[in-house]
Amino acid sequence: MDQDLSSIQEARDTVARAYEAWKVWGHASQAEVDRVCAAMAEAGYQASERLARLAYEETGYGVVAHKKLKNEFASRLVWQSIRDQKTVGVIRHDPEHRLYEIAWPMGVVAGLVPSTNPTSTTFFKALISVKARNAIIFSPHPSAKRCIYDSAQTMALAAENAGAPKGLINCLQQVSLPGTQELMSHRNTALILATGGAPMVKAAHSSGKPAYGVGPGNVPVYVDRSADVEKAAHYIVASKAFDHSTICATEQAVIADRPVARRLAERMRAEGAYFTHPQETAALRQALFHPDGSLNTAVVGKSAVYVAVYAGFHVPEDTRILVTPLLKVGRQEPLSQEKLTTVLGWYEVEGWEQGCETSIALIQTGGRGHTQIIYANDERVIMAFGLEKPVFRILVNTMGTLGAIGLTTGLMPSLTLGSGGVGGSITGDNITAYHLMNIKRLAYETRTPPLEAFSPGEKPAGLSPNEIEGVVRQVIKDILESK
Repeated sequence: MDQDLSSIQEARDTVARAYEAWKVWGHASQAEVDRVCAAMAEAGYQASERLARLAYEETGYGVVAHKKLKNEFASRLVWQSIRDQKTVGVIRHDPEHRLYEIAWPMGVVAGLVPSTNPTSTTFFKALISVKARNAIIFSPHPSAKRCIYDSAQTMALAAENAGAPKGLINCLQQVSLPGTQELMSHRNTALILATGGAPMVKAAHSSGKPAYGVGPGNVPVYVDRSADVEKAAHYIVASKAFDHSTICATEQAVIADRPVARRLAERMRAEGAYFTHPQETAALRQALFHPDGSLNTAVVGKSAVYVAVYAGFHVPEDTRILVTPLLKVGRQEPLSQEKLTTVLGWYEVEGWEQGCETSIALIQTGGRGHTQIIYANDERVIMAFGLEKPVFRILVNTMGTLGAIGLTTGLMPSLTLGSGGVGGSITGDNITAYHLMNIKRLAYETRTPPLEAFSPGEKPAGLSPNEIEGVVRQVIKDILESK
């Protein structure tokens, strides 16, 4: 109870400090904003390896080299993507329609950070918040609070040294659910930027504040008979193994078109994939999921060798991912759900139409609105997937992990991926600085009002003023005579 009270008080004090800093920063010039953000990006980039190692040591998730790459992406590449974006004053003028668009900051942003991508998400959210002239307060996942705090401090120190007010970037240290709830619901918190598991995102949406919430992904990857099978195998294994599958856009199930399924499996084996036997698949079902269907965090972000041993069997030491052949989709097959570890489902279908059906079934099982991947060279098939899938990122011939976040595609670089209305989010975009500012519109008259707007209208029904006066006089006369 004492810890909860301390956490609530810390949240209140931090919001007050951030709000005062925002009142100053909200009047910063574009040059000041860009100078500060450039310093933050460089500081994050230089600290990428140190913080990647700290994140691995604290959480036990993933691969240090991959976390370093994510940190570099979340600092330098994210900054490059928003560097030229106007976020101060008039950001657009439409002379034809006599319309000006003026940027206006949100205020204090509450940034909820997961344990799977702790340092990179902190870099990313700090940059897009400050670029849009907001203050930000991070609420870290308890199992990653040290590396998240260190990442936030790295950004805060760089910002202050470049001229930002003290208190613009903050991180809670006394982490508790009541403290996070106080942060989200505080009257001076303007917006919530939530990345993580479904319960946390649901809490953000239930706080009464505007929220960008990003839930789980259950990304299917369809490999068509027209695909470059060697490339598909090379990319799928590498992407699923990347940081031991801690990015929400990681491939969760391969759907192989039957004419190329055997060759695809052979090539994936050559890349380090181990296809499990029925008994091993059954053991993985038990190891990965609790009886209530929730994911066992003991296997999250772990190597394929570790997961196999945890499940009770052994695989070659060079195994990168475990592939489980499956027949069913949905509640009756736990392995058809999102697996934030090095386990990948495998389905075989006859033709792209069945591939579509299986993809949709997997998306409906979890990850609605998130991401779909397709490997194909038949543009007709590619477009059919683009038109039909209930997701907002359809990646073509690229990795899920790096493609969805915008590293290997033209998508906006981001570590918060919207899932749209079908996924319970208010946008399907890759979230960036644009989403963290309001836009005022200064609108001049472009056409004169129609004459009808100036008409006094028809005579109202009922008595005229003279008639009403006559009725009143008669009533008064009747009252006097009655006396």
